[in-house]
Amino acid sequence: MHQAVSTPAPAPLTAKQRRSRRKKQIIYGTIALIVLWIIGSIIWNKREKPIPVTTETAIRKTIVQTVSATGKIQPEVEVKISPEVAGEIIELPVEDGMRVKKGDLLVKIKPDSYKALLEQQEAAISTAKATNLQQKATMMKTEHDLKRAEDLFNKKLISEQEYNAAQAAYDVAKNTYESSVHEIERAEAGSSQARDQLSKTTIYSPIDGTITILNSKLGERLVATGQFAGTEVMRVADLGHMEARVDVNENDVVNVKLGDKAEVKIDAYADRKFNGTVYQIGNTGKTTGSGTQEEVTNFEVKIRIEDHDVVLKPALSCTADIHTNEVKNVVAVPMQAVTIRTGESNLSPEEIEKKRQKVTQRDKGDNNAEFVNERAEKAAQKEEREKLVKVVFLKKGNKAQMAKVTTGISDDTYTEIKSGIQAGDEVISGSYSAISRKLKEGAKVALDKEGMK
Repeated sequence: MHQAVSTPAPAPLTAKQRRSRRKKQIIYGTIALIVLWIIGSIIWNKREKPIPVTTETAIRKTIVQTVSATGKIQPEVEVKISPEVAGEIIELPVEDGMRVKKGDLLVKIKPDSYKALLEQQEAAISTAKATNLQQKATMMKTEHDLKRAEDLFNKKLISEQEYNAAQAAYDVAKNTYESSVHEIERAEAGSSQARDQLSKTTIYSPIDGTITILNSKLGERLVATGQFAGTEVMRVADLGHMEARVDVNENDVVNVKLGDKAEVKIDAYADRKFNGTVYQIGNTGKTTGSGTQEEVTNFEVKIRIEDHDVVLKPALSCTADIHTNEVKNVVAVPMQAVTIRTGESNLSPEEIEKKRQKVTQRDKGDNNAEFVNERAEKAAQKEEREKLVKVVFLKKGNKAQMAKVTTGISDDTYTEIKSGIQAGDEVISGSYSAISRKLKEGAKVALDKEGMK
């Protein structure tokens, strides 16, 4: 029978030992808390922060697509008055801004030299007619002599030489007579031309209108129009029918059609819009800045102003908004809400470009041509799958949901959505950096209350 051996009880800790143990526990606890705080901070910092966004509701509305262009107000009908004959102005009964009727005298040129020329041509006609009568009498006499000579020659009473002389005399007389007839015609043509020139010394208004430009003064000598440009004396315009002549960019003119309605804003009438209709589209473009980075090609479009309650002045500056298309009761979102992403990887164009540059840099150091070609082929196939598509981001709770959309026309602020979302959906409309680069499918978002104001 064994006797149990009792374990001696541990000696009680001294006060010094107890203080040392407590000190160690505090140090270890503090270290543990610091480690936990560091780990927590790392986890907190790594947690995804929500992207601040603003939103708007997709609505149904009418969208009018417009093409804007600038230009000048001009009369539909404007006539430049230039003389067809040269001379000194002896009558100028009009003033700038004066209204005239069709047929009113506008300007009279000194006619003296043209009257003298007409008198010369009339005298030439009289002389030509007198000569013609003489030549006709001579021709008739030689014709009679020829018939007599022919009878005598047939009876063998005169020689062949005498007969031929009579024939020659008749031929000469006939030709001379015919020349005198042509001389009369030439004199009459000269007289007609002189009379026409004399009539052109008086210029009458071809239309009812207003003198919009008056360049000449009484006593001024005018240059006739001809091979060179003559003197533009004045312009007469019908200010009751005005038009806007605007320059439309080559990229926009393909959307403009005859009959399109337009709103014309004239700088001088800032608080009003004039109604108009496109009635002429230029076929030939006008290029400015040719050969430079500022090269622009525009086409002139004429818009008939339909409001006639205000008398507009030529050369007023204007801006026209041409309505090229209109859709009603369609789903619409703010223009900035529509962006583009790749089809599969949900990358923005900026991220795609960075990725492409990274692959290019990597391939530069690879000497295995076959491997590089294979990689390039795979990259091309992937790029084909990831063609850019138009998308809209919806706010679903605190996350962004990407919706592929088909768009239609746009106005200044809204874009038509043909498919992909519905009216009433909460669409992320800002900020620009969030929509264009940051947002992805499932990204956390939070309303930016400052941006929503």
